[in-house]
Amino acid sequence: MDLTTLASPLFLLLLAVEFAVARAQGRDIQETRDTLTSLSLGVGSLVAGAAWKTAAAGLYVTVHRQTPFALGEGPWPFVAALVAVDFAYYWFHRLHHEVRVLWASHVPHHSSQRYNLSTALRQSWTPFTGLPFYLPLAFFFSPAQIATAYGINLLYQFWIHTELIDRLGPFEWVFNTPSHHRVHHGANVQYLDRNYAGILIVWDRWFGSFEPERERVRYGLTKNITSANPVYAAFHEFVAVFRDALRAPSLRNAVGFLLQPPGWKPNGAGATATDLKRMAGLPGALSS
Repeated sequence: MDLTTLASPLFLLLLAVEFAVARAQGRDIQETRDTLTSLSLGVGSLVAGAAWKTAAAGLYVTVHRQTPFALGEGPWPFVAALVAVDFAYYWFHRLHHEVRVLWASHVPHHSSQRYNLSTALRQSWTPFTGLPFYLPLAFFFSPAQIATAYGINLLYQFWIHTELIDRLGPFEWVFNTPSHHRVHHGANVQYLDRNYAGILIVWDRWFGSFEPERERVRYGLTKNITSANPVYAAFHEFVAVFRDALRAPSLRNAVGFLLQPPGWKPNGAGATATDLKRMAGLPGALSS
């Protein structure tokens, strides 16, 4: 059983604590239907994730058995695995925002217009999109090291999905925090495609995708969904992606609908994050 499954009872306890604290402060941070959708997506993600890990385990074992680059066991190789998994997560996360067919897998996590600990559980039902990002780690680390480091990475990210924790001073220079991650979930134009970090915010600072929290965050998508059906939330963008690709007038445009950023259109009249920032007079998605 993986770490996120083991932690599920604690997640539910912390959800209740967060709700109680917010209620005592007179803050409205959750809506019952939205929370139920998040919990349903979380359960589905655990089931899909368990099935995928079983199917993919052989690939990781095979790669690790053949590699001459394994770093071995012990505390320092495990620390290296934690950093390597976090680095892989940054690029996994970034490309899942910048490539539309990958965004279709990730968009359920951003589909809530609320921001609370239940949002952390609103996860994808298509975990196989992570394979190109994490399988190369098996050249250096054992499947057990990768799985444990990945579980720790996800556990860390749970607590940053809250509005009840303000900025954390110097801690924010190095680590991802609720403030940084609130920005990531913002539909405000200046917040689009920013702060992809898992644990270490230094990746965003180094690769030009960092944005501090300034104005109040408006959560959700640039075009929000209205359905609370978890199946719709999990797969609606896949339907839209492949519909656009099948209706495209050429193979080149069809590939564009799959691999260009969300909002791309072949006639140049799209509304990608870069387009929206340009129209607002803001720096583009790839600038610092």
